[in-house]
Amino acid sequence: MKKILLPLTAAALLLNLNACVNTEREISTTSKDPRAVFTPTPERERARLSSRTVLNTVRASHSFSDPATKDNFVLQLRGPRVLTARAHLIVTSAKGDTLRHEVLPARALLDERSLADPRVATVREQEIAILRGMNTFFRPDQFSQPAVPPAAEQPAELDIQTWQALRADRSAIGFDYPADNSRNERRLTYIRKLGRAVIISQ
Repeated sequence: MKKILLPLTAAALLLNLNACVNTEREISTTSKDPRAVFTPTPERERARLSSRTVLNTVRASHSFSDPATKDNFVLQLRGPRVLTARAHLIVTSAKGDTLRHEVLPARALLDERSLADPRVATVREQEIAILRGMNTFFRPDQFSQPAVPPAAEQPAELDIQTWQALRADRSAIGFDYPADNSRNERRLTYIRKLGRAVIISQ
């Protein structure tokens, strides 16, 4: 009986010793005490907001460059603060081609009612108004067809070839959006004959 117990006892001691060695090895490879109380990273050492920080993004799909498919419209607010951020307007085709990438000041998203409202005076209220402006940026009534009315005159910024190609395409779609703080609007359209997007009003 003793002959049987001795090998079993030796095996048990060997397993226990191996477990202790493994535990000591695991503890020795970590630099933190598992019993230590968690301490958050000081605020000054956390990741800082920069001009590349995305604060908000809105998306929409709408017919634009191809009547058979819908293009992707994205408005992305980037910057350290809403009020001083930049709004990136990005239009891509269903194939992934970039048709337009324009950068607007965040304040361009403040509508006339917000600018005229004396209650929208604080920074916080203006930031809320900008975010609301993003939510309505791609309203259906911002899109029109044809892109130019039949009686429209040729804009000074367009050459005759571009204007004639645009006038000939009655299915061209125009998208209106605020250009800057002066509340001027731009109309973006895509001329299929020329294969490019153009601004037809400023």
